[in-house]
Amino acid sequence: MPRGIVSSISGDEGGGFIAVRRCRVPRAKGARLRKNSSPTLDIITRRIISQTMNGRLSILLLASLIALGSIIAGCTDTSDATSASSAPPTVQTPPDDAGNVTAGNTRFAFDLYRQIASAPAYTGKNIFFSPYSISSALAITYEGARGTTADEIRSVLHLPANETLRRTGFAGIDADLARGDENYTLRTANALWAEKAYPFLPEYIALAERWYGANTTNLDFAKNPEGSRATINRWVERETEDRIRDLLPPGSIDSMTRLVITNAIYFKGTWAMQFDANQTKEEEFRVAPDKTVRIPMMRQTDEDARYPYAETDTLQVLELPYAHGDGAGLSMLVLLPKGDNLTAAEEVLNAGEIAALQGSLVRKRVNVFFPKFRLETEYSLPEALAAMGMPTAFSPDADFSGMDGTKDLFISGVVHKAFVDVNEEGTEAAAATGVVIGLTSARPDSTPIFRADHPFVFLITEKDSGTILFAGRVVNPVGP
Repeated sequence: MPRGIVSSISGDEGGGFIAVRRCRVPRAKGARLRKNSSPTLDIITRRIISQTMNGRLSILLLASLIALGSIIAGCTDTSDATSASSAPPTVQTPPDDAGNVTAGNTRFAFDLYRQIASAPAYTGKNIFFSPYSISSALAITYEGARGTTADEIRSVLHLPANETLRRTGFAGIDADLARGDENYTLRTANALWAEKAYPFLPEYIALAERWYGANTTNLDFAKNPEGSRATINRWVERETEDRIRDLLPPGSIDSMTRLVITNAIYFKGTWAMQFDANQTKEEEFRVAPDKTVRIPMMRQTDEDARYPYAETDTLQVLELPYAHGDGAGLSMLVLLPKGDNLTAAEEVLNAGEIAALQGSLVRKRVNVFFPKFRLETEYSLPEALAAMGMPTAFSPDADFSGMDGTKDLFISGVVHKAFVDVNEEGTEAAAATGVVIGLTSARPDSTPIFRADHPFVFLITEKDSGTILFAGRVVNPVGP
């Protein structure tokens, strides 16, 4: 049954997993991967975003090459598995292919952000996640779904119905992310972890490896669930530079688990124009009109402080680019309400309005005041995903016969963790997702002032494709 969303802010980690469990008649002893099936399942997608605030920050990770983060702030005066190098096949991806997957990932990112933000447990809380990590893991899960189960997953993720468009789209994005750049680190990986005695269809294992770079590792879930959990968690830690730890919590894997699909994403980049740490001062951040907290506020106010900037009647919009060479350009887009109402930023979280805001940016002198922050979040997503329109995958009626030829499997858990650290040098961000499958049972000056001293929203994106890699909001830099 779907579980509630669970979030925590703790330490330096982020990630997620999807677990699939079998729900009906157990397989006979000695069952094993069918002939021609791959013995290895192992890629996890990594994304990293930097955060330095310990407050109520909400960030949404989108499923694409862009990291999106949102913080509400005020403005005045204007072994176990193979490495990510086991990449999917090289494909010449037409722009429309990646574009369709990117567009779907963007819609999913904003849908999930709204779902989390509307949950009573997250009222006034920070949010941060990687939509791309979640959608990558669920896309691999979708490849094994059939019937109503598949239709619902595709609808929630906004996946292209055309399988060639879908698969080349994800493969193309992953290949672009893997190209790297001398000025930043950005990588992602997927992996499959299969019960060694369970007969998965070889075509499913091969498809996951070819198009999603997800190799398969066989584990003994039936007799050693805790050891298997530790193995998967170690892989996630390696892929995220130890920023995401214990992705799979105790009890998430048991003897009925048959498959775990993981994705990990990691990012570390420096600002194109770094902040001077000597200029960082402790200042007040308004978490509410009548409440403030003390936080370290970075500043960039010299004559060289020129940034892409725009504003509307209700928002200030600032783009903070990351340094890059020949690789894709990455940036953080910050949406800062002119007042203390975060709704002004959250109501424009849709592809059309974000694109319009980005198109209106003009490079100019801006006096920037931006908080350091660091966030760690954790989410259990079955309830949210079911509410968004895919309940069947979590029920006894689930059909994942594309994985094993039976209707004995269902998703028993979807876990996601994320980490972000934003400081004077740049940003570090990471996230991981696990899908567990088992058996049932004020008026601006001529030089605008961008003072993020109240809640704001931010996005981390890949500029060429517009993919949102991370998304979030900061309500209280030093709160939960």
